[in-house]
Amino acid sequence: MATPENNADGAAGADDHGHDPHLAHHFDTPQQQFASGKLGMWLFLAQEVLFFSGVFVAYAVYRANHPEVFVHASQYLDKTLGGINTVVLITSSFSMALAVRYAQLGQRKALMWALAVTIACAFGFMGIKAIEYEAKWKHGLLWGQHYDPHHEEHGEDGHADAHHAAGTHSETETETETETERMAAPTETETETEDRSNIVPSATGPAGLARADHPVEEVSHVGEGDLHNVQVFFGIYFAMTGLHGLHVVIGIGLMFWLLFRARRGDFSSRYFIPVDAVGLYWHLVDLIWIFLFPLLYLIG
Repeated sequence: MATPENNADGAAGADDHGHDPHLAHHFDTPQQQFASGKLGMWLFLAQEVLFFSGVFVAYAVYRANHPEVFVHASQYLDKTLGGINTVVLITSSFSMALAVRYAQLGQRKALMWALAVTIACAFGFMGIKAIEYEAKWKHGLLWGQHYDPHHEEHGEDGHADAHHAAGTHSETETETETETERMAAPTETETETEDRSNIVPSATGPAGLARADHPVEEVSHVGEGDLHNVQVFFGIYFAMTGLHGLHVVIGIGLMFWLLFRARRGDFSSRYFIPVDAVGLYWHLVDLIWIFLFPLLYLIG
């Protein structure tokens, strides 16, 4: 990668006193400033990796303990939209790399176009993610106590069958009295397993989590009616994708800042540190999504 150089004739970028206006007072040379900025950015990115590692560890622990919940719940994520978002971010990473190169070459108009394409891709990613979030909210596929699927039947692409749901609701109303009487008295299982997990383990899953009426050796197929605490998966899903989305929004703000400065003519082959630093940040954001997509959408 190119680095700033001190040209002997070097009037470009220098004021009347021969001082580079982009060189901070506590640096002796542009090369020293560039190296220090690069090191600082890499240290920041290392901190970001540690920051995201917390949610990745939570994901690993819960999935190892309750694999059935993750395999089942991932059906409700739209793999097509997730795949499109992956392509969009990869495209934005390429355009951001071009932006850095154009900044190094001092090509101001090309730099502005590359930044504009990257911003457009970032907005496209957030728009698709908003569509996914809206579907999850509409179908009650949320975290914690907000999880309420309304007894709707969902397909593999995560969309509910509205007509079937309406028919189920009508049938439920006709049997309300019978259902209320049946649920009025607690069952033997409910009283015996109040302090135990209701999540059914797989044949090779962790021991000690089976309900009394579902021994491990008898579990051959897990259906929606057999699973409880599915909201755990969606809690992790919203935590991971929401945190990543926040970083995308921050990246959009940073790229608008770069676009404004590029239009003003702040960057040249002698000074492009901000473009390079934001480029590294954006590549990390893209890389994190490359891990999130298979971990959340392609389970099983």
